[in-house]
Amino acid sequence: MLMSNENLSSAAIFQAVDVTKNYGGVKALRGVTLDIRPGEILGLCGENGSGKSTFLKIISGQIQPSSGALSLDGEAVIFKNPNDALKNGISAVTQERTLAPDLTVAENIYLSHLKPKSFFGIKWRDTHKQSEDILKKIGCELNTNSLVRDILPGQAQMVEIARAIIGKTRILILDEPTSSLTSYEVDKLFVALRNLAEEGVSIIFISHRLEEIYAICDRLAVLRDGNLVSAGMISEYSEKKLIHDMIGRDPSTLAKNENILGDDALLHVKNFSLVNKFEDVNISLNKGEILGLIGLVGAGHSELLESIFGLHNQRKGSLHIDGVDVRVRNPRDAMRSKIAFVPADRKNQGLVLGMSILENAMMASMSAKHRLARPRSKKTDQQVKTYSKDFNIVCSSIEAPVSSLSGGNQQKVLLTKWLSTDPSILLLDEPTRGVDVGAKSEIYRILLDQRDRGLSIIVSSSEIPELLTLCDRIVVMFRGKVVANLNRSIADESRIVQYAMGQLDEEVA
Repeated sequence: MLMSNENLSSAAIFQAVDVTKNYGGVKALRGVTLDIRPGEILGLCGENGSGKSTFLKIISGQIQPSSGALSLDGEAVIFKNPNDALKNGISAVTQERTLAPDLTVAENIYLSHLKPKSFFGIKWRDTHKQSEDILKKIGCELNTNSLVRDILPGQAQMVEIARAIIGKTRILILDEPTSSLTSYEVDKLFVALRNLAEEGVSIIFISHRLEEIYAICDRLAVLRDGNLVSAGMISEYSEKKLIHDMIGRDPSTLAKNENILGDDALLHVKNFSLVNKFEDVNISLNKGEILGLIGLVGAGHSELLESIFGLHNQRKGSLHIDGVDVRVRNPRDAMRSKIAFVPADRKNQGLVLGMSILENAMMASMSAKHRLARPRSKKTDQQVKTYSKDFNIVCSSIEAPVSSLSGGNQQKVLLTKWLSTDPSILLLDEPTRGVDVGAKSEIYRILLDQRDRGLSIIVSSSEIPELLTLCDRIVVMFRGKVVANLNRSIADESRIVQYAMGQLDEEVA
């Protein structure tokens, strides 16, 4: 674990005083006063919808506050747009990708900055050299001539960060910067961030992973319902206090997973193979069971779920549901077989952000109807309203655009979308990615409740504690093969890590 910077200056480089932001009758920020100090890494914490994103958008010039004042180096500032903030040394890396896929890595890094020029035009050799240098500074080895569309998601995230610090950055804002990084890449990034802080760069860091907050941050500020609830040095916050401040109550422990499994198999995946992804995979799923899937990046667990749902029709092998061989050549076949799939990327693969909550929630169930059938009915409207209430989806109206919701509420809409199809088998890939502690607990409750009602669930997750909380069994994959099938009674973090890294190759029942 990285140590905190012990030599923080008490003089603030940036101050926000009594900042509010109203959207009609909704108060997104309520008089927030917070300072940012030179060379510190400030963790900004709070549930989705707490006001974190609004506050960061104001600091980075994306939106204007309704009232309040901002100052930089003691001088009042007004950022009319992101370029104003950038000129003052404030750069932001948000969760949304802003890279141009058809430009090279070097071109993307310099997209918002002046490229090295001479009388004859852009000095491309210098552009690429400086791009390589800035990538190396954050621990990333990458060909700067590569098109962004051809690089991995984790590499793209590092390019976003490189672009943010290529200029004279004084304050760097990082919103969930590790969501697509491997643990190795996260370690390298944290070393780079600590080096930047030592050079005097102030960093605002947002992550829903508490272990990352404690590993990298010097100081914390907690927002809840648009209010600044608390702020202090990291040493002042136990995990219990941090979660309490974020959600406004003592952390509720999930009910113990005491599901007693029978031997009533619902789904058999037999000899599944997909070229360069996985090979000869055999797994079974019992009725009323939550089965976990885990492996390192590239182990094939995500592609396995996609193949079960019919997204990869090149795969080989067979599926048996209730002892019957079923052909799943595409998602429509999967839905006919009462299989539902919640993808990892909710914004690009799961939801249509410009459509309403109701339209998104009805989308999958309506697709199964005859084209001439009435698209909406009182029954479907009521079903969505029931799920919205049961799942505690916080919204002004189910007719509101789904883009207006926080990440946790969007994820609950995505669950509603697929549970509305009345599936027998639910597949989920990274079901709590980018979701805060409170929403994560609610999603766990929803899944355990659905399991207790008889739904059979497969969860692919990179978070071992999540699988240990939810799952009755955990299947571990390594380089496209199943290397372990662990009952809950013998599954623990160290054993799962050993299998996932290929250190053991025997199967454990």
